[in-house]
Amino acid sequence: MEQISTYQESIAWLFSRFPSYQNLGAAAYKPGLERVYQLLDILDIDAHQIPSIHVAGTNGKGSTAAYCTSLLMEQGYKVGLFTSPHIYDFSERIRVNGLPISQSAVIDFCQHFQHLNSTIDASFFELTFALALAHFQAENCDYIVIETGLGGRLDATNILAPKVSVITNIALDHQDLLGDTIAQIAQEKAGIIKQKTPVVIGDKSLATQTIFQEKASLLNAPIYFSEDTQLEISQLPLLGYQKNNFNTALLALQTIGFEFSSEQQLSALENLRSNTGFFGRLDVFQTNPKIIIDVSHNPAGITATLPLIENECEGQLYILYGAAKDKDASEILTLFPNHAVVAACIFSNPRSKNLQEWQALGVQTVYNNLPQALEDIKKQMQPTDLLWVTGSFFLISDLPTEKKIF
Repeated sequence: MEQISTYQESIAWLFSRFPSYQNLGAAAYKPGLERVYQLLDILDIDAHQIPSIHVAGTNGKGSTAAYCTSLLMEQGYKVGLFTSPHIYDFSERIRVNGLPISQSAVIDFCQHFQHLNSTIDASFFELTFALALAHFQAENCDYIVIETGLGGRLDATNILAPKVSVITNIALDHQDLLGDTIAQIAQEKAGIIKQKTPVVIGDKSLATQTIFQEKASLLNAPIYFSEDTQLEISQLPLLGYQKNNFNTALLALQTIGFEFSSEQQLSALENLRSNTGFFGRLDVFQTNPKIIIDVSHNPAGITATLPLIENECEGQLYILYGAAKDKDASEILTLFPNHAVVAACIFSNPRSKNLQEWQALGVQTVYNNLPQALEDIKKQMQPTDLLWVTGSFFLISDLPTEKKIF
């Protein structure tokens, strides 16, 4: 390939040269840490140079990572945040104090890697993680908050030696890669627990508690369950499960010596979007009638979110649902209430379920794209009605008025 010279060429090269789960799904999954160690070695990146907080879990890890970041920023620290997937632009994955990585930094990194002529068969995610670490070091961050990509034990990010490990919760998701049972998935997530390093568990479940406790005991790692340590957050404007995610973030930082005043906690929430770019979780996209954007995409996430949605709805509930081909949408469709008006939407990412797949699931109304769906449904809605757009990051990325980096 010719020398990369623009941001668009860099992103195209990253997605074409390296397998990407965002585009390919399970076919891009490359478990194991050997390539990551090799990658960081040839790039001369020290993964342990900056103190880190490592976050895994089936649901809520993005919001918990964002809360950790925003809380640290409210105490004046410079914080790097690594999350995935992105919604609108690749640069959203790598932020310092809320600012996405610059296009020039992405270009420079890709050009540098090209010049090395490496034979390392790194995945898209592994290279992106290396880029994030390089950027955080160049920006002299005080702390970095790193979200796992998939699983934990064999995830590229697991080469970290964090100050604290966080596991938000365990639910059935990506069973083809992580295991068919809650116990098997918990074992994979427990892989981020490190020797003598505190670990905070966001969900105290009978199915997983013993697994985490045994792994922590084996490694002499102090273990804390968020449910056992309810901190003073009752006055904060948080809904449902987000209260637990915020509590988990607070507890994680508390275990490594931080304390936050009620004013700092409130500021961390008020400034969450500017501090972290956090979007797509119970976000009110429009009022009168109300449209809520959300990326819940598995049965556990939908089940946790649905009561909050119904509580916000004063009239008719409309649900617009999108899903990738490899997602079992049939169970989620059964979770939607009978009184809701449910439609499916095809999104622009090639992994989207198509018309025939939705029809095979018994969905009567299927839209070809999100702008068309929003326009049509809004015409049907009364001022007290609510539309919940959910199911996938890919669906949210097609929002017609939000295509910007924030």
